[in-house]
Amino acid sequence: MRKNEIEIFYPKSQAACSLINQIGDLLQQGREQVARSVNTILVNTYWMIGRHIVEYEQGGKEKAEYGSFLFEQLSKDLTKLYGKGFSRSNLLYMRKLYLIFPKSETLSNVLSWSHYFEILRSDSELEISFYAKQAEKENWSVRELKRQMKSMLFHRLALSKDKKGVLELSGQGQEIQKAEDILKDPYVLEFLGMPEKHQYLESELEKKLISNLQNFLLELGKGFTFEKRQYRISISGKHFYVDLVFYHRILKCFVLIDLKRGEVTHQDVGQMNLYLNYFKKEVSTDGDNEPIGIVLGADKDHVLVEYATESISNQLFISKYQLYLPDKKQLENELNKLLDNE
Repeated sequence: MRKNEIEIFYPKSQAACSLINQIGDLLQQGREQVARSVNTILVNTYWMIGRHIVEYEQGGKEKAEYGSFLFEQLSKDLTKLYGKGFSRSNLLYMRKLYLIFPKSETLSNVLSWSHYFEILRSDSELEISFYAKQAEKENWSVRELKRQMKSMLFHRLALSKDKKGVLELSGQGQEIQKAEDILKDPYVLEFLGMPEKHQYLESELEKKLISNLQNFLLELGKGFTFEKRQYRISISGKHFYVDLVFYHRILKCFVLIDLKRGEVTHQDVGQMNLYLNYFKKEVSTDGDNEPIGIVLGADKDHVLVEYATESISNQLFISKYQLYLPDKKQLENELNKLLDNE
């Protein structure tokens, strides 16, 4: 049926448009439910395949029949019989899926096999548990999951905690209940594509963040909504500008971010404190909690930070950012030291 013939049967009335939209919504919901069901069935099927492989190994049958080339031969046999999807690496991860999640009830009905395939690349059970929880909580796509794993999100969050906190982080994911829970140190901004030694202005950094806002929101974490850049504050005829203003839906408060090209100074801390005082009195409304301020610099002196923030009652924090992905081995060593010392 051609378009003009459709219009004869369904005139362009508001009721007809509403009908089409309702049907469209139902179709979309149905397709999403089908996709989720297929993903759930596939993950559970792969988990059961992993269980059969482990039971086969434990029964001593590996040496008797397949020999030491179990996965190579199994891959060839299954591919010949059932087609694609049974590469050696896939089979190894099916086995690992069962070993890491021995109870099928602990598997997510939100994450796809592609999610689990990426998560299971990690050698750490703490990491695997964290990314499985966090990917489900924040509804990450596979691309977003890859980015968070590359940026070592788990390690960056874990290094600010004690051993008990690390275990809780792994078992529950990131719980946002107070201002400190939204902080990272460092923030990783490799998605900006700026060379590490590039000479840039703060305004250039800000523009780059705005043009890559989706990636920046992913780095900031769950709950952030963008409000405004260069938010003007006028006090006694003088104008000040907050680089970036967000609202946090979970903490119900404004989050102010000031960007610094170099090392954060005590003047930067004082300026942010002024911004926070202004927002508390002039911008926040009933139902809003006290605003949070983050001064984000390329470097910071821990002693200076301690003295500059002492006795400040506002929720004011200083963090570093870096324009490149962190060193995986270094962060792993730091986390292992923390866990060993505890």
